[in-house]
Amino acid sequence: MEAFSQEKDEIILVFAEARGKNNFYKPFFLKASLRADFACLNFPEAFDRARKNTVDLFTALYDQLVTGVRVFENERAFGIFLENGHVLVFKLFGNRSNIIQVNEKGEVVDLFNKKLRGDQSIKISELDRKLDQSYEAFVTNEARFESLFPTFGKVIKEYLWTELEGIEAPENRWKVVQKTLSLLDEKSFMLTKLNHVPILSLVPIGEIMESFVDPLLALNRYYYAYARLSTIEKEKGEWLRILRKRTQQTENYLSNSFQKLVELEEGGKNEELGHILMANLHQIPERAERVELYDFYRDQSITIKLKKDHTPQKNAEVYYRKAKNEKIEVEKIQESLAAREKDLQRLKELYEVIDGIEMLRELRTFVKKNGLVASKAGVDQGQLFRRIEYQGFMILVGRNAKNNDLLTQQYAFKEDLWLHARDVSGSHVVIKYQAGKKFPVMVIERAAQLAAFYSKRKTDSLCPVIVTPKKFVRKPKGYPQGAVMVDKEEVVMVEPMGE
Repeated sequence: MEAFSQEKDEIILVFAEARGKNNFYKPFFLKASLRADFACLNFPEAFDRARKNTVDLFTALYDQLVTGVRVFENERAFGIFLENGHVLVFKLFGNRSNIIQVNEKGEVVDLFNKKLRGDQSIKISELDRKLDQSYEAFVTNEARFESLFPTFGKVIKEYLWTELEGIEAPENRWKVVQKTLSLLDEKSFMLTKLNHVPILSLVPIGEIMESFVDPLLALNRYYYAYARLSTIEKEKGEWLRILRKRTQQTENYLSNSFQKLVELEEGGKNEELGHILMANLHQIPERAERVELYDFYRDQSITIKLKKDHTPQKNAEVYYRKAKNEKIEVEKIQESLAAREKDLQRLKELYEVIDGIEMLRELRTFVKKNGLVASKAGVDQGQLFRRIEYQGFMILVGRNAKNNDLLTQQYAFKEDLWLHARDVSGSHVVIKYQAGKKFPVMVIERAAQLAAFYSKRKTDSLCPVIVTPKKFVRKPKGYPQGAVMVDKEEVVMVEPMGE
C-alpha cells in the first residue's frame, strides 16, 4: 500500500489484505531498521506516520499484489515478489544491509540506501547459490563447516565452535553439524543475552531470557530489548565482542603457527638431503627423477626426489636453498609467536577489565587510554578500493589487476606499507602511513591476513605475505597489469582472513 521513511536508515512498508485505498483494512506493518550497527526487521501492530519530515519510497510498487515471498538459497537475503514482475530484495548483510527494487527484466531500478552503489550491479538470478553440503564435501574441506554453510551468522558459528571443541573425527564433527541444522529447523526462537547484549538465536547460547514459537513476536521482543539497551551496555557489549573476536583470531593464529612450526622442525631434512647428495655425486645417474642412496644420518637407505634437468650438484643446491628458507621461516614464526602470545595475554586482561566497568565515562577513558579502536569495513561497495579501518589505521585492498596498479602507482606513497601474498596472484594491500606513528604489529598482521585472503592462497592454513615500504616497490616498463618488482622485503606468516 505504501512505503515511507521518517528516520535515517529506517523504512516502513504497509501491506493490506484488500486492494485499493477504499478497501484498506487489516494493515500489516513491516519496519526495517538498516543501521550499520543494527540491522533488524520488526512488525508493529500499529504505526502512525508523522505529518512532516517523511518521504515516500518505492512508489511504483503501490497497489501491487504480493504473489510470493521466499528466501534465496544459501544467501542472507529474501524477496517479496509482486504481480508486475518486480521484486523487493531484502539484502541482510550486517552493516551493508539494503532493500533493492528489481524489475521484471532482473534490472535494479531503485535502492533504499543509495550510498551502497555496489548494489546497483546485483543480479537476482545469481542470488540463489547451489552448494555441495554433503558429508563428502565436509571431509574434503578438512571437516570445517564454514564454507559449506556461508549463511551461518556469528551466533551459530560461536555455538558450533563450542560444540565441536575437542572433537577430531570427521564423522563425529559432521553429526554435531547435522544436529545443529535440526535445531535451526525447529520452531523455537530464543531471546538470549550474550556479552551483555540481547541476541535473537535459533540455538541455545548465552543467558536465555525468553523462548517463542512465533517468529514475528520473537523479532519484536528482540527489537525492543535492543532498543532499551543503555549506552553503557551497548558500548560495553560491543567492546567485549571485539575483544572476543580478536582473542579467537589470535588463538587460531597461534594454533596454526605451532602446527606449521612442528611440521617444519620435524620435516627439516632438506639440509641433510643436500649433504647426502653431495657425498654421493658419482652414484647419481644423469636426468634421474629419483635416486636411492645411503642415509648416513640414520644408517639406512633413502629415496631422494630429483629434478631431471638439474645436475647432481644443482639438485643438492635446491635442497640447501629449501633448508635456508625453512630456517628463515622458522625464525619468523618463532618471532611472531612470541609477539602474539603477549597480545593474547593483553587481550584477556583488557576483556576482564572492561567486563567489570560499570560507568560510561570510565569505559571511554579506558578505551582511549589503551588505544583501542573498533575494526570496521567501509560500507560503500562502490568505493575505489576495499577500505578497512583497524586500530586507527586505514588499510586499502585492490580489487583486480588494473585496480592493483591504480592503488600501488597512484594512491600509495613511499611511507605507506605495501603487502602481497608471496609467489601467487592476489590483491595489493596498502597500510596508510600516519606521521610520527610506527605500524603496530597487529595492524601489519591484519593487513597481511587480508592480502592472504584476497589471493590464490586463501584456503591455506598459513600463507607467507611480503611486507615492505612502498618505496621498495616499482613497476618496470612492459610489466603486465598488477605485476610489480619488489627490491627489498620481509615475510610474515599469517592465517588468511577476510573482512
